[in-house]
Amino acid sequence: MIEVTLQNFETDVVAASMTQPILIDFWAPWCGPCKSLGPILEQLETDYNGRFTLVKINSDDEQQLAQAFGIRSIPTCILMLGGKPVDGFMGAQTAGQVKAFLDKHLPSDGELIAEAETDEAQALLASGDKQAALEKLADALAADPGNDDTRFDYIRVLIELGGLEEAEAALAPKLAEIPRKLRFEALAQWLSATKFATTSPYATWAEAQFDEKIATNKRDFDTRFAKARLLMAAGRWTDAMDELLEIIMRDKKWADEAPRKAMVALLELMTPPKPKPDAQTLGKTAGGIEVLGKAAVQEDPQAALVSTYRRKLSMMLN
Repeated sequence: MIEVTLQNFETDVVAASMTQPILIDFWAPWCGPCKSLGPILEQLETDYNGRFTLVKINSDDEQQLAQAFGIRSIPTCILMLGGKPVDGFMGAQTAGQVKAFLDKHLPSDGELIAEAETDEAQALLASGDKQAALEKLADALAADPGNDDTRFDYIRVLIELGGLEEAEAALAPKLAEIPRKLRFEALAQWLSATKFATTSPYATWAEAQFDEKIATNKRDFDTRFAKARLLMAAGRWTDAMDELLEIIMRDKKWADEAPRKAMVALLELMTPPKPKPDAQTLGKTAGGIEVLGKAAVQEDPQAALVSTYRRKLSMMLN
């Protein structure tokens, strides 16, 4: 439990809530219900073993903070996540009522384990150790099977490492959903191209053979599409998209728009994940309190590349 004033609000509430749920208890010394709620909140902070941090703000002493949050009666509790208030309640509550409130928003133990495993996996991927990262992602998915981000990363690494049967099994539940999510459709396209590269007669062709055959007939879409799929499987994604655009330019509807679907998949796979918000990207809290200046935003070169190819695709389709 932390006592918070205007001086440490930015650090101990706003910045801290980027990585940890923060429950603010607005109270006052003269408030009877506050005296009954306070010990309940403190005990729950202990019982939840680090799943949230309790901070207490004396609304008499910190009227600027109370006004910023629109506090009209006390006790009032506000839950902060990602630098913003997301929910709250007023008045005295039983321990059971507060637990029900917290459980709506706080990650479960399984989700926390999965998050830690996933963070370790991302660090391993950054270092190039894909096999160790895969093991961490498998543990994370076992702890939190409903986490789509973890499942996506797990399938992606499986495909990269050639575990195509395992990838297909992990992907199957998401492909059975209606509607399907684009990111899993994209993985399915990539997986299909990778399997094609191991089973198709085209798999033995040199790139020069494709180019020679296409040069004699620029509308040989079967050969062009086969080449694009092999390039896709080989990780040469921009080269694959260039070939797909050649087909789309000449016949948008060919093969039930298979080239367009493949390109959309590649654009999805190439799109950088959204960075996790941090304290430096905040402008104001929802309560209107100025917290931290915005950091200068630099465009990710990968995002710029994706934008370029999205524009090319849009031009071909319009």
